[in-house]
Amino acid sequence: MESKQIQPEKEQIQNDRTTIRLPMLLGLTLAGGVLLGASFFGGTKGLNNIGRGYSKYKEILQLIENNYVDSVDTDDLVDFSITKMLEKLDPHTAYLNPVDAVAARSQLEGGFDGIGVEFNIYKDTVYVVTPLAGGPSETAGIQSGDKILKVDETPLTGKNVDNSTVYKAMRGKRGTDVRLTILSKGQQQPRQITLTRDRIPTYAVDAAYMVDGETGYLKVNRFSDSAFEEFRTALNALKQQGMKQLVLDLRNNPGGYLDRATNMADEFIDGNKLLVYTDGKDDRYDRKYFAKTAGQFEDGALIVLIDEGSASASEILAGALQDHDRGYIVGRRSFGKGLVQMPVQLSDGSELRLTISRYYTPAGRSIQKPYVPGQEGDYEKELDLRSKRGEYYIADSIKNDPKKVFKTDKGRTVYGGGGITPDYFVPRDSSWQTAYLGKLYAKNIIREYALEYANDNRKRLEKLPFAEFDKAVNLTDDQLSAMTKQATAEGVTYNAAEFNRSKDYIRTQTKALIARYIFQKSNRAGQNNEFYRIANTSDNTYTKALSLFDKARQLEFGPKQVGMKK
Repeated sequence: MESKQIQPEKEQIQNDRTTIRLPMLLGLTLAGGVLLGASFFGGTKGLNNIGRGYSKYKEILQLIENNYVDSVDTDDLVDFSITKMLEKLDPHTAYLNPVDAVAARSQLEGGFDGIGVEFNIYKDTVYVVTPLAGGPSETAGIQSGDKILKVDETPLTGKNVDNSTVYKAMRGKRGTDVRLTILSKGQQQPRQITLTRDRIPTYAVDAAYMVDGETGYLKVNRFSDSAFEEFRTALNALKQQGMKQLVLDLRNNPGGYLDRATNMADEFIDGNKLLVYTDGKDDRYDRKYFAKTAGQFEDGALIVLIDEGSASASEILAGALQDHDRGYIVGRRSFGKGLVQMPVQLSDGSELRLTISRYYTPAGRSIQKPYVPGQEGDYEKELDLRSKRGEYYIADSIKNDPKKVFKTDKGRTVYGGGGITPDYFVPRDSSWQTAYLGKLYAKNIIREYALEYANDNRKRLEKLPFAEFDKAVNLTDDQLSAMTKQATAEGVTYNAAEFNRSKDYIRTQTKALIARYIFQKSNRAGQNNEFYRIANTSDNTYTKALSLFDKARQLEFGPKQVGMKK
């Protein structure tokens, strides 16, 4: 995976681990959301109603092409005009040019063609964080810490190098060759390696491990092509290890394909219960989805973690579980994305993602938050408004519409019209968030220290099972001091008070990253279990959830025992 992993940076001010992915994830949410394949629908309506407008538009383009004083690219004009036209509709209908369409689809496909490295740009240089297991780079012997100086004739050093430059250079059609100029640690002269690009898988399940003898943890990062198969395999593996209760983590999951979400819901919900339905202006797009198979985990306590980054397909799954009193929802109110897009590939490779219906949970809730057509900017700022009114920290700040009250199967009150409100609210933990920590992440100090530590101790640590690794790696205050000195050398002014406030978090995150670098080669299913085993210990939503299984088990007894808590 040619990817630049950027730790805590989600809301630029807070720089916490739960917030770093939000810009990327919201981009996926706003451009994609819940997707239904275009082949799922058929037929078109006549163009009589738009014929006059089309003729006018064509006439204006022709006049510009023939008579405008300067040369213009009419293709650019067309793209711009389409984009501006769609802004008059809902915030999720979108036009993607051919390049952007390929990039957006790759987010939900099961992989891409490339050389198989995770990289990081540090000091104007591209470093290999890790070669991905089984990929061309690992096969060629590329190591963590290697510098990639050049790809073919494209230099990858200097102030102008950025992610897009690296992606463009490394990715390409499978079977094609690419020549890398590599400088390894301890070597004076670079060497050249020729690789053959191959298919690099991407994964939807970040982690699946046993917390204790009966509690499983499973984190899904998106509802991509391969998401359900990965999920089902992981769920089965946990059951084989004796799982009796499960934490399903959907935080910062922006959505994806609708049927992956309903298939997952079917693994938890028995009988032939309704899971979700869609309703649009055209009844061709009206569908109802029901449970239809005997799921792997229809019995057993289930806790689902959500937050403001959980959107679309995540809300379908969480909403179905909540409405049928099958899962206890923990965290913060979800994004509120309840519009369904049909992706239509156009003749030149561009794509129109057209909103064709709304989806509703089994109880009849529309989770779509309010929006004003043509005011997409205000819509995108809605998460900032939640922050300003204190919703991330105080449950009573959640503004549910009292006119949109619904009941679950057992009579519990739930709300529509603005995301999924959790059954148990857990505030965002900002106790460790400081400006100094943000600067450490901005300079990649924590990542680089963890990578150097892993490389310096790799031979010893790779021999250890995780339990022994967990005991053996405990960063001392002297080691953290060395990190801050490195940061000072990189221009980050030391702030003792802020460092002490963030110190425990820094220690945990650094150790988690070290675990990731040490164990990643053994995680051939794409999971980062060792990273999350450590990182989750400082996650207040996760740790609180582990204490709430009694609440989850009480769901079967109805609303008197279970309600919104804070």
